[in-house]
Amino acid sequence: MAAVSGCAAPFAGPNAAPFLRRKSPHAPFSATYSGFRIGPRAPIYVGNRRGSLRRSPRCEAGVDLAEDRTASRASSFSALEQFKISADRYMKERSSIAVIGLSVHTAPVEMREKLAVPEAQWPRAIEELCSLNHIEEAAVLSTCNRMEIYVVALSWHRGIREVTEWMAKTSGIPVSELRQHLFMLRDSDATQHLFEVSAGLDSLVLGEGQILAQVKQVVRIGQGSRGLGKNVDRMFKDAITAGKRVRSETNISSGAVSVSSAAVELALMKFPKSHLPSARMLVIGAGKMGKLVIKHLAAKGCKRIMVVNRSVEKVDAIREEMKDVEIIYKPFTDMLSSAAEADVVFTSTASETPLFLKEHVKTLPPVSNAIGGARFFIDISVPRNIGSCVSDLECARVYNVDDLKEVVEANKEDRLRKAMEAKAIITQELKRFEAWRDSLETVPTIKKLRSYADRIKASELEKCLQKIGDDALTKKMRKAIEELSSGIVNKLLHGPLQHLRCDGSDSRTLDETLENMHALNRMFSLDTEKAILEQKIKAKVEKTQS
Repeated sequence: MAAVSGCAAPFAGPNAAPFLRRKSPHAPFSATYSGFRIGPRAPIYVGNRRGSLRRSPRCEAGVDLAEDRTASRASSFSALEQFKISADRYMKERSSIAVIGLSVHTAPVEMREKLAVPEAQWPRAIEELCSLNHIEEAAVLSTCNRMEIYVVALSWHRGIREVTEWMAKTSGIPVSELRQHLFMLRDSDATQHLFEVSAGLDSLVLGEGQILAQVKQVVRIGQGSRGLGKNVDRMFKDAITAGKRVRSETNISSGAVSVSSAAVELALMKFPKSHLPSARMLVIGAGKMGKLVIKHLAAKGCKRIMVVNRSVEKVDAIREEMKDVEIIYKPFTDMLSSAAEADVVFTSTASETPLFLKEHVKTLPPVSNAIGGARFFIDISVPRNIGSCVSDLECARVYNVDDLKEVVEANKEDRLRKAMEAKAIITQELKRFEAWRDSLETVPTIKKLRSYADRIKASELEKCLQKIGDDALTKKMRKAIEELSSGIVNKLLHGPLQHLRCDGSDSRTLDETLENMHALNRMFSLDTEKAILEQKIKAKVEKTQS
């Protein structure tokens, strides 16, 4: 699926209404939160103070994002310092995992293409998101059907506000319009949504396999940047595991169609059946999507397909794989002349500008009246390869990815039954991830307790050595005393530390571990939560200054 690049009013404060759940992934949103649609299942792109990503020419409301770097840095530093001053307000607020975005279920293709982020620009998007004051980790998942941003936010309300402002600023979409289509999910809801996306449950076509490869790509690209921290990295890897299990342990992929096959099915539904055998097919783009279109056309009995691509190598590879089909290669310079010879045109390229506009299609020779006198354009690219203006012509019938819903509605009951089987697996994987994340809470306490004991040991050891005197101490005696003190401390700490270690696999043990953690924090006045928060704030301030 071709991907592309793409604020919100301030959120209510701590006294705002609680987060609301949506009953099903595709159910309509019935509640709003600070003006945004809220639901539990369910992604995105914007510039920060250092600039923005390159925008698509489709963005009518272009925004000049060039800002003064020095002034912006000073502003961010001031904001962080202010946050540090009032940090005790958020002492009990745990960092939240969140997903903010939109998909084929919540937004039309006209909006998705403005927010889409090309894969090559994902690292820069992650860098910009992590430079926001309250965002610790980030990942971007942008496909033709969705644009989703996953983050770990130091403060839920402020983090969400910063990300949504970033999205609106870079897309040029007014806040009032953007908020009608955005969804945002928190913690377990956000994680469950990603697991369902990876398993193909949130796809336009249930069980669609390409999304799993795209989730893997997020991890591969994200690991090359500093934004994919341990929480987001583990979440995406567990989502990949869930996606693999769903496909191997259920028959959700059996009979499932991809976006490419749905596009072919749509063309066959709309094209006069009596003329299908002689229909002239043109595929523009020989990437993954284009190759699948060619395969599905061949499976439907098409024996001759014209392919327009920038290079011949990919077309030659397809030709080698499908020797029973006559595949005719044409360079991009022959695109219009090739379209003049076609009855049906499939487009699947990563072009950020339309390949066909009204003036191009108007000059093409008419097709036979036997097929309705109109040329079919099936556009499965985001951003779209066929300009919306082409739909105004009587000589053209234009369909895009949003029109595939008509194909997908078939066998709805069977798809729902398969989804229920998959959700049982997702629930298991979700519990594993949440238990792992909960177990991380004890790590700071372990470090803090060890540091506390080591300070006492060092202080008392120094007093002891001073009383004995250097003249009376040999190296062997000093080493024995140091080992004695370390041994006593280690044996005393062994019991408490054992009760703080948990792999997260047993919920009962995990609950007991967290109780032990809170008890030790109280008994030794470790102030772990305060220390963690101060460390995070310090890291953000230092990053802003660098």
